[in-house]
Amino acid sequence: STTRGGCLQVRWDDKGSATALGQLAFFAEFLEVSGLFERWVAGCPLAYTSPNAPQVRDVLGTWLLSILDGQRRYAHVTGLRGDAVAPQILGMTKIVSDESLRRGLAHLAPTLKRCPEAQRAGREAQLARSAQWMDEALAQSTRQALSTGWILDADTTVKPLYGHQDGAQISYNPTKPGRPSHVIHTYWIANLRLVLDAEVQNGKAHAARHSLPRLVSLLKELAPEQRPRLVRADNAFGNEPVVAALEEIGQTY
Repeated sequence: STTRGGCLQVRWDDKGSATALGQLAFFAEFLEVSGLFERWVAGCPLAYTSPNAPQVRDVLGTWLLSILDGQRRYAHVTGLRGDAVAPQILGMTKIVSDESLRRGLAHLAPTLKRCPEAQRAGREAQLARSAQWMDEALAQSTRQALSTGWILDADTTVKPLYGHQDGAQISYNPTKPGRPSHVIHTYWIANLRLVLDAEVQNGKAHAARHSLPRLVSLLKELAPEQRPRLVRADNAFGNEPVVAALEEIGQTY
């Protein structure tokens, strides 16, 4: 496999234990050929001024490897730090600590809760830059699929939360009643299961009306030839405001 870290030889061990990162060399080759990871790093609005700060590539690479490994907590990043091959494959110098990753992502998406008024404008601008960066990167992975007839699926998922997180509220929660949660509003390319967009809202925002604004703006952003054949969702979306909004922009549902 030809990767950012050079040409790697992969040898299978039929008696070895399974590993979540066993296919990483081939995925890294795809990233290298397509340039997806390079463009993602180059467009990142994260910047450091301290000479002791980690490199942006190392922060984003650690984030990517953590997701591929199925990790759900910052502390789990420690389990990757003994891996000398994975960073090399992505052209990184090292796996950063969980604290460095936490601070880096906090800079990309700063919280506005209890934010001093003098800092609010700067943080809102940073949030806008980060959102644009991620939107452009996500669009690169779905753009080609929009040239054929496709269906847009709208869906909501309740995610139970543990610990203290912004927007965590107690509301409808089918798996952990009484536990705070977030609601993830997701817009899919049906059958391919490619995500066009996902929006995290507070635990009480699970009704279809909370999905509607982003759904309409997402459809308006698409060129006429990229629009879906139809929009479909469960019966919670079958109400007058949703139907009227889709008819107003000429979208079949």
